[in-house]
Parts: sequence; C-alpha cells; structure tokens
Amino acid sequence: MKLEMALATALALAVVSWTEEFFPKEAHTLNWGKFSGFWYIIAIATDTRGFLPARDKRKLGASVVKVHKTGQLKVVIAFSRPQGCQSMETTLKKDRKKPVFRNTLKGIKGFHVLSTDYTYGLVYLRLGHAGSNYKSLLLFNRQNISSFLSLREFLDTCHILRLTKQATILPKDDSCAHTILP
Repeated sequence: MKLEMALATALALAVVSWTEEFFPKEAHTLNWGKFSGFWYIIAIATDTRGFLPARDKRKLGASVVKVHKTGQLKVVIAFSRPQGCQSMETTLKKDRKKPVFRNTLKGIKGFHVLSTDYTYGLVYLRLGHAGSNYKSLLLFNRQNISSFLSLREFLDTCHILRLTKQATILPKDDSCAHTILP
C-alpha cells in the first residue's frame, strides 16, 4: 500500500513538473515581428461552455496580431459564435515577471504562444472574470489548412491540457475569417 502511494505521488509530481516546464515557454525567443500578421484559426479546444455554435454553423476563425508598442500587442480575434460571426479587439500588455501578455480588465489572463515556426502557431489563451476561469487552445495557420504535424501537436497539447473532448477542427468556410482581413 505504501509503495503504491509513493509511486502515485511520484507520478503526480512528475506530471506537474513536466507541465510547468511545458507552459509557457515563448517569451524569450519568440520574434513578435515575425509572428505578427493575419492568421486563420484552424482548430480550437476550449472549456468555455456555449462558445462554439452547432457543428453545421461553424466556420474558420481568424486573428490579427500586431506589435502595438514596446511590451504591447494588439490582437483581433474573429469567431463564428452561436450569435453569428463576432470579433473582439484588445490590447495586451506584457507581464514584467512572466512570459505572458494579458489584459485582466477585459478578462484575458494570459496569451501564450506555445510553439511556432511562423507558418503555424499554437496559442494558449486563459480567460476569466470573478472566479471563473477558462482555457482555450488555438491552432493558428497562415493558410486556411494545416499540416499533419501541427495538427498532431495541437491534439497532443489538448491532451496535456485536458481539453481533448472539447477539441474541434473547424471547417474550411472562411467567410467569418475574412471579416477582419487587414
């Protein structure tokens, strides 16, 4: 019994340690100038209830990311929602101590680029207000399709974040995405 308990504790500590190493990792090496620009949102996984419309009403999302000032990003995101295509624009400020951009007044606790080669990007978004916390994983791509490897990385990260059941690859209808083309 003690051995089983010790193994379970060791495994739990290893998983926590590994996930802390994995998230976030971007700020020190990411070139925000290269990351800036228009992105299609190819896939999403979120624990936000009621965020996505019914399967037959889903469309590709989009985002425009721009360096606004030193330590600030301007981010526009457009999604097909149950109420139709909606977009949101916000300015995020870099945290001085952590590798994250945020705007807590608008409920954005963290905008992390987990990985990118600048043709695709894996973005972890933490949202929340008044004790409610939500997480979303977004697969960005410069084209309206994604590679197998970036999709595999998205699904593997969904598993780590425990968002696998909520993961959705969006259909190629880009009519909503084109509402925010620069």
